Amino acid sequence: MTKEHNREKIGLILSGGGARAAYQVGVLKAVSELLPKGASNPFPIICGTSAGAINTAAIAIYGANFKDAVNRLMRIWRNFRVNQVFRTDVPGITKNSLHWLLALLVGGLGKRNPVALLDRKPLDRLLDKYLPCERIVDSIRDGIIESICITASAYGSAKSVVFYHSSSGIEPWHRSRRFGTSEPITNAHLMASSAIPIVFSAVRVGNDYYGDGSMRQTAPISPAIHMGADKVLVIGVTKPPTMDVRGGFGPKYPSLATIAGHILNSIFIDSLEADLERLNRINKTLEQIPTQNSEDKGVNLRPVEAFVIEPSRDLQFISDKYVRSLPWTLRFLLRGVGAMDKNGSSLVSYLMFEKPYCRELIALGYHDAMQRKQELVKFLGLENPS
Repeated sequence: MTKEHNREKIGLILSGGGARAAYQVGVLKAVSELLPKGASNPFPIICGTSAGAINTAAIAIYGANFKDAVNRLMRIWRNFRVNQVFRTDVPGITKNSLHWLLALLVGGLGKRNPVALLDRKPLDRLLDKYLPCERIVDSIRDGIIESICITASAYGSAKSVVFYHSSSGIEPWHRSRRFGTSEPITNAHLMASSAIPIVFSAVRVGNDYYGDGSMRQTAPISPAIHMGADKVLVIGVTKPPTMDVRGGFGPKYPSLATIAGHILNSIFIDSLEADLERLNRINKTLEQIPTQNSEDKGVNLRPVEAFVIEPSRDLQFISDKYVRSLPWTLRFLLRGVGAMDKNGSSLVSYLMFEKPYCRELIALGYHDAMQRKQELVKFLGLENPS
C-alpha cells in the first residue's frame, strides 16, 4: 500500500465476541471487493481483541493480497465446527464439568482445582496450523502493515495490556489501569486475548496470566490512535441498542446462562459503545477550537474520524435457529445452566462456532457493509472501486 493510495492512516478495529466475530469476516469481504484487483491491505494499523485478534493476525500475515487474506478467513469461518475450538467429545466435556462439580462439592481440590469449563486445545492446534505469526515481522518489514495491536487482560496486575509491534518507533504508554508494551505477536497472545473468563483457561505470556482482552478494556479505540491512526473503521458484533427500556423477565428468575450472557455482553459491548461516544464528544469539542489556539495551549488532541459498521439484526436471535447444530454433549451442558432457553441464548451466540451460524453472520456482515457502500468507498479514499 503506497502513501499515494492512502494519504491518511486508516486503523482497523476488530472487537471481541467469540463466534460473533464471523460477522467481521463478512464486512472485510465487502471491503476486499471494493479494492482494486490484487490490492494489498488498506489498513496500516490493525487492532484486535478476543476473537477479533485472530482475524487481525490473519490480515497481518496474509495482507500482501487483501482479498486472499479475507478468502483464507472465509474458508475457516464458513466451515467452522465447535470441536475445532474446544473439546466437545464425551471425555472432554465430562472431565471438565465433573471436575467443576467435584471441586464445588468438596470445597476445592487444591492444586487440582479446575481452571476452565471448556478445553481449548483444538483452537491452539488450529492457530499453529493456519496462522504462522512469525510472518507478522515480515509484513511489517515489507510495509504491508505498519502496526498491529492485540489486547489482553492481565490477571496478576489487573490491567488491560496492549501488546503491539510497530515500525513507527512508538514508545510504550501507561494510562490508568492500561498500558502498551512492544513485543512480537505470537499465537500465545491470540490465545490469551480470546480466553473468555471461566469458560476458557487463562494463558501465560511472559510473567503473567492473561484472559480475554475485552475485560477492563475501557478504551478499545485508543491503541489505534496511539499508533497514529487518522481515522478508524470499527466493526462491532452487536446490534445497536434501541430506546425501548421495558424488557424484563416477569416473575421468572434469570438463569445462570442469562446472567453469564449479560456479563459477556457487558465485557464485549459496553466499553466500545462508551469509547465511541467519548471520541465523538472530543471531535465535536475540537471543532470549536481553532487549530492554532490548541497548539499554542499545548493541547495534544486531534480529531479522529470513526466509521462504525454493526449488525442490523440481533445475533442472539440468529443463534437460536442453529442451536440444534451444536454437539449433543455441549447442548446437554448448556441446558443445565439454562442456556437453551430464550433468555439464556446470548451465551450460546458467543460459543456457536458452527458453520450454519457463521455463514449467516458472514452474509449479514457483507450485506450491512454493502448497504453503506458509497460511505465506505469515500471513507477508504477509493476513487475507482472495483
